[in-house]
Amino acid sequence: MRVLKKLMLLIVVLGLLAGTAGGLWLWQGLKTLDQPIALVEPEVITVEPGTAFSQFARRLEQDGLVQDDLWIRLFGRLNPEQTRILAGDYEVFPGMTPRTLLQNLVDGKVKLWSVQFIEGWTFKDLRTALARSEHLEKVTTDWTDEQIMAELGAPDQHPEGWFFPDTYLFSSSETDLDVLRRAHNRMQDVLEQEWQGREEGLPYDSKYEALIMASIVERETGVPHERDQVAGVFVRRLEKGMRLQTDPTVIYGMGDAYQGRITRRDLRTATPYNTYRIDGLPPTPIAMPGRGAIHATLHPAEGDTYYFVARGDGSHKFSRTLAEHNEAVREFQLNRREDYRSFPAPESEAASPAESN
Repeated sequence: MRVLKKLMLLIVVLGLLAGTAGGLWLWQGLKTLDQPIALVEPEVITVEPGTAFSQFARRLEQDGLVQDDLWIRLFGRLNPEQTRILAGDYEVFPGMTPRTLLQNLVDGKVKLWSVQFIEGWTFKDLRTALARSEHLEKVTTDWTDEQIMAELGAPDQHPEGWFFPDTYLFSSSETDLDVLRRAHNRMQDVLEQEWQGREEGLPYDSKYEALIMASIVERETGVPHERDQVAGVFVRRLEKGMRLQTDPTVIYGMGDAYQGRITRRDLRTATPYNTYRIDGLPPTPIAMPGRGAIHATLHPAEGDTYYFVARGDGSHKFSRTLAEHNEAVREFQLNRREDYRSFPAPESEAASPAESN
């Protein structure tokens, strides 16, 4: 009887020792989940749809991100809610722990990429930027502009000007159409907000006319603080029935024929966008205006100027009369540069190639 009791005690002691050793072993092993992943530079790993937790654990070991996937799998057994990983691209940083990485996979904190649409770009420029964006699924590559607008729910809308310039973030599961939809919705929201707060008495019959004017202001403005002054010049010319005579509209109407310069012949060539030949606004925007240009268009500066000429540093000299304008043109032509602009082209230059806006 005494021997049996000793044997039982020995078994209990051995069991406790084994349990303690096993618990210590498990605790030490799971601690590896809080040790930094061995990385020198950030990496992006892709989790394909349908990837099992055990498969991902094995991949971490194969890629050298953890020494033994056993502890990852044991962690999953003990925490089944942490095994519901989501597909996508995930960024792994030096110093990140396996536990943090796994939590990111469960939360779906995927890597976000970006594409930038610049103020003053055309829709053609925008499509080129999307086509060159890595990690963005392309579904509109072979679509016409009309097909894109129809898919966005605006089948009768010309695409120019209707996409807000900004930096857009996207995941690898998104498409170029998703980004276009966001930019299109954003422009509609911004235009509506600015239109509701517009000044009274402006010569626009609709938000669309304001968008057209904003695109011209965007293309004509070299420094932000002059936007409202440029807008003021155009508004006053519209109110007086004067033609806008602005080069960016001519250039837009030339399309691919524009090779960096416009000539007197170009100014005489009739197109729907040649504001030297047509009255009022062109039929569509000529670029993507930013919020600043839209705001300036709806809040133009008061004044009595009807002309402006580029100084060569991005700013302009504004004039009240054609005589003053021609004098300013002569002044800034002395050191004429490639980016020289005047609005409109001076009368004294009627027989020479024009580089005016």
